[in-house]
Amino acid sequence: MEILIVEDERDIAEIIQECLEAEGFSCRVCYDGHSALELFAEHQPDLIILDIRLPGIDGLEVCTQIRQHASGICSLTESISSRQKPVANEPYILMLTSRGEEIDRIIGLSTGADDYYVKPFSPRELVARVRALLRRRLREGDRLQLIRTKSFTIDLEQHCIRRHVDTESAKQLELSSSEFKLMTLFVKHPGRVWEREQLIEKLWGDDFFGEERVIDTHVARLRRKIEPHPNKPKFIKTVVGVGYKFEDS
Repeated sequence: MEILIVEDERDIAEIIQECLEAEGFSCRVCYDGHSALELFAEHQPDLIILDIRLPGIDGLEVCTQIRQHASGICSLTESISSRQKPVANEPYILMLTSRGEEIDRIIGLSTGADDYYVKPFSPRELVARVRALLRRRLREGDRLQLIRTKSFTIDLEQHCIRRHVDTESAKQLELSSSEFKLMTLFVKHPGRVWEREQLIEKLWGDDFFGEERVIDTHVARLRRKIEPHPNKPKFIKTVVGVGYKFEDS
């Protein structure tokens, strides 16, 4: 598990880093909001410990930008967009502040923070809060509702798939139930080569009766809906003599 620590008071950042690394976590540290967005874009940590008061871009704006980008509402700051990786999983965000008023807590959580901790704090309790948030990620891993690649977002709760036309817009795809299942399976396992028999087993299990080549028909239909040029597929590649794989480079 990787943690990004964003704290402008360097002595506090050092204490947090030492405590977490002593517990076996991998940590990166930065001291301002702009650097936080850059490191998030480059490394996509599992959890961010984020101070509200930061030079440049404050912690509330950092939190807002990360959540909006992950939801497909807008891109991150233009200066880092060219290096942006697709967001596979949203990080948990634990906000730190020296202010304890209720209104600050409400504002912090309304921007998308998962937890809120007022300084001064106990390093031991901070570690416990981090562990609790990361345990939540492990519990929710199999129930992840949004799956993202560079070009697609799959919303499992709404049962829809959107293809990102550009950085500002996305197009919802009209897919059958089988096509939705097939696309979700591909996106969950980028680069994996699937044999036709394996795809049939995943899609229909013991209820399937017929020829393996029926999967070719489903792949062809799916390609017509997701590929810019179905005859020269960019996303669903044929592996000759084996089956298919999904790529979104």
